Amino acid sequence: MPERRKTSVAAVLGLCIAALAPVNTTAEPKTGESFALRLSIEMAAHRRLVGVMDKTGHTPAPFVTDGCSGGLSMAWDLIADLLPVFAETHQERPPWEACCVTHDRAYHAASGARTAEESYRARFAADEALRGCVLDTGERRTQQLLETYGLTEAQIAGAYGVIADAMFDAVRLGGGPCSGMPWRWGYGYPGCLLSK
Repeated sequence: MPERRKTSVAAVLGLCIAALAPVNTTAEPKTGESFALRLSIEMAAHRRLVGVMDKTGHTPAPFVTDGCSGGLSMAWDLIADLLPVFAETHQERPPWEACCVTHDRAYHAASGARTAEESYRARFAADEALRGCVLDTGERRTQQLLETYGLTEAQIAGAYGVIADAMFDAVRLGGGPCSGMPWRWGYGYPGCLLSK
């Protein structure tokens, strides 16, 4: 295996391992060995991304979105088509899809970051905003869901909390820069998986 490919594979593997470590979700990340390791691995990817962004004059490709990534919007559409009562109750698109599109806009252009540090902080902020938006969606839908399912407010808040946390964890794990994934941080710029 060529040395450059080994390095890239090791970097991707390292990012995956680092992302599996417990994530601190406060505005200011904790210090410590686990966080320091994750930060050093992710910062290397942010530096590569900023290098690619510099080469393009910080002009990303035109914005595109798939709604909620990972097949969520696509699966929702399929279920809504097959089960009209589902669409009547829960809409034809995920009720939090606007949150995903806003998140995609931040990811597409790396929130306009100019340095690796700005890029890291902007990604974390975008992921936190996604979580908050999904929670807000649950709050707005509480009355409808109370009437439809006879759940308590606490049950609805708990369900949306699980959804919001799962989406946050998914984007933290699978959305890092230079991962080669189509939904990666900075996906509006050329790939940087193999760039130095």
